[in-house]
Amino acid sequence: MAEEEDGSYSYGNTRKTSIYIFFKDCGCVFNLDKLGLEIASIALPAALALTADPIASLVDTAFIGQIGPVELAAVGVSIALFNQVSKIAIFPLVSVTTSFVAEEDTMGTVNPKANDNNYLETGSLMNDETQQLIPESNTTQNAYNSKSVVASFEIVKNDYQKRYMPSASSAMVIGSILGLIQAIFLIAGAKPLLNFMGVGSDSPMLKPAQQYLMLRSLGAPAVLLSLAMQGIFRGFKDTKTPLYATVAGDVTNIILDPIFIFVFHLGVSGAAIAHVISQYLICFILLRRLAAEVDLLPPSIKHLEFSRFLKNGFLLLMRVIAATFCVTLAASLAARQGPTPMAAFQVCLQIWLATSLLADGLAVAGQAILASAFAKKDYDKATATASRVLQLGFVLGLMLAAILGVGLQYGARLFTRDVSVLHLIGVGIPFVAATQPLNTLAFVFDGVNFGASDFAYSAFSMASILSLSCNSILFVLSSTNGFIGIWVALAIYMSLRTLAGFWRIGTRTGPWEFLQA
Repeated sequence: MAEEEDGSYSYGNTRKTSIYIFFKDCGCVFNLDKLGLEIASIALPAALALTADPIASLVDTAFIGQIGPVELAAVGVSIALFNQVSKIAIFPLVSVTTSFVAEEDTMGTVNPKANDNNYLETGSLMNDETQQLIPESNTTQNAYNSKSVVASFEIVKNDYQKRYMPSASSAMVIGSILGLIQAIFLIAGAKPLLNFMGVGSDSPMLKPAQQYLMLRSLGAPAVLLSLAMQGIFRGFKDTKTPLYATVAGDVTNIILDPIFIFVFHLGVSGAAIAHVISQYLICFILLRRLAAEVDLLPPSIKHLEFSRFLKNGFLLLMRVIAATFCVTLAASLAARQGPTPMAAFQVCLQIWLATSLLADGLAVAGQAILASAFAKKDYDKATATASRVLQLGFVLGLMLAAILGVGLQYGARLFTRDVSVLHLIGVGIPFVAATQPLNTLAFVFDGVNFGASDFAYSAFSMASILSLSCNSILFVLSSTNGFIGIWVALAIYMSLRTLAGFWRIGTRTGPWEFLQA
């Protein structure tokens, strides 16, 4: 890959073979050239922000594990259920918002003089009131008319407006509504939902699980709204602001956890209350910062892009249901095996998700850059970006596999002292470590597909994987091999997700048809 003087990227004859994209310039994967710096500036803060919440959940798990294995297992079931319901709303909202805002921001940069009829589609920095005020007279008249010159200068100087983007306003409205619906749904249906997850009425896990789930659900509106705002900032390629807000909230959570759990003797309820407070703090920080940069109030309801969100959001809704169903079903099957297997599964799963989400930082960077590149039809940069983030994802997966394979042998005792739980955690460690390269590639492929607005393929491929891996393999392996069988099924599930990503680019179909040129 060669970077031209104008900042574009030249791939020469690399478009002749699609498989070349996975290996092109792999020796330069760590180069801090223009593309490398752009990826790093987006990916590193995004990765830290994405892993901050799972790390806070790990801290919750560590504190709750000191109470007892029953409470640890109960919270594990509640978190799995809360995450399943949350991701159904969160993932489509955040992913669609990031792509749409990135496209609007890019088009606004390309065409900053968008007229009144299309400025809402381009994300121009000027609203229609500003455009009406700026004179359209020719430069000759202004050159000889001092009053015109002064008037024009004063208007431009004093009437600089905050950005308005339809996608940002639409995401905020949708996020608020979905958050309220989720809170009502989880609070009203806590007991039957937990019964469905395998926590029966006679189970010792039911009471603490129900307490934790109902209290944590009070934070659902803040969770949905804050993540919608994170999608907006990602579209601007600003991942530092969400990082600052997330760290502030999670540090608050970590500080409040021992106070509410042990000092006030609130147990699992204290952990839930601390988490809810932290989520509203994150939401407040992001809202204050976003309101200073973006005009969030649309001129009217007709300027919102609900139809565009619903069309692509529905496709991603299909995908996220399929993507999270396997993990939620695995947690349910582990819960049916008893408190000890569920406690061990909870620890392994939280570590599995927390480390794998590091790759989501690369996915966010790939999505934002690719959305801009496709909007400008800069296919050379699109190819270069996809190649670089995929290679970085694979290297990251290998590093995580090595770290977890060794570190978890000693770190498991941070979460529990129960000998039986520790034994099962040791059984799960090889699977948690070995699947890291698959996990990172799967997450990065998600970002690549979303950046190319390939939402339909993402949805239908994941639905196919669901029918192959969850409905049959997970049930069969969990019933015949117990705890080990669940993790073997999850490894197969991630392998199929990665294969689906390779297939789309490798067959040069959809948005990657330009590779045939």
